[in-house]
Amino acid sequence: MATPTQSAASTGAVSGRPGPEERPVSRLRWSVHDCMVIVAQEFTHLVRQPSTMAWQVGFPVVMVLMFVYVFGSAMDVTGQGAGEGYVEFAMPGMFAMTMALGFMDTAYAVTHNKEKGFMDRFRSMPMSVSAPVTGRAVSDLLRAAIDLLVIVAVAVVVGWRPGGGVGETLLAFALLLWLRLALIFVGVYLGLCISNTETAGMLFAVAFPLGFISSVFTPPDMMPGWLGAVAAWNPVSSTATAIRDLFHTPGAGSLSPAYWIDGHAVVAAVVWPAVILVAVVPLAVHRFRALSR
Repeated sequence: MATPTQSAASTGAVSGRPGPEERPVSRLRWSVHDCMVIVAQEFTHLVRQPSTMAWQVGFPVVMVLMFVYVFGSAMDVTGQGAGEGYVEFAMPGMFAMTMALGFMDTAYAVTHNKEKGFMDRFRSMPMSVSAPVTGRAVSDLLRAAIDLLVIVAVAVVVGWRPGGGVGETLLAFALLLWLRLALIFVGVYLGLCISNTETAGMLFAVAFPLGFISSVFTPPDMMPGWLGAVAAWNPVSSTATAIRDLFHTPGAGSLSPAYWIDGHAVVAAVVWPAVILVAVVPLAVHRFRALSR
């Protein structure tokens, strides 16, 4: 009679799935395969419901137009007069905020999938336990890249231009996606913890201070001392300040000289997302495993 281990291994061989005795390389290959299946499923759903993508892209575009044409003429961030240089200052901040606030969409989508029973289906299938989490992360990162392309195109239309070289510009966009990747996993974890989509819809109360108490629209040294310190140490501020430096935004080097972290913005823009990933990814995977308990 075959032992349970032998039976499981033979079942894996027949189905094409890795059994418990398969090498780590084989198991990694199937984990990647399962991840890409989830990515394909997410984009199929997106194609069938384009209004979701239209909202995600449309909101930052409206924000750009509002802050450039409605509030921008009253903002003096360079010391040269109201409205002077505000487009160059605000656009990098808008890029960073768009990447940061996207975690709300991730959390809502994960909560929706859990509420509708998709997570139960995933757990019942012979698939990698990490695939629903990593698949969501990859699909949302690809969608974030699309969002970024759209908002950059709008920024170019309203007169923004990157002042750095090609390498600096690409590094700036890489830092934006790096921040988004970290916050995707925050959204995944929150979505797995939240009980229903109504509660997920209220995450704006968390996202609002994350996006606005930062250097996105106003330099922290223009805020009250304690609030400016909070804004300067916001991970979104680090990314916004770093990409302003990389884009050679006029006056960026002297926008917030009072805070140490602004003098090390590029390093902070790398370290903050890394810290978030180290802290949140294990929690997200553990939470997914715990759903069936």
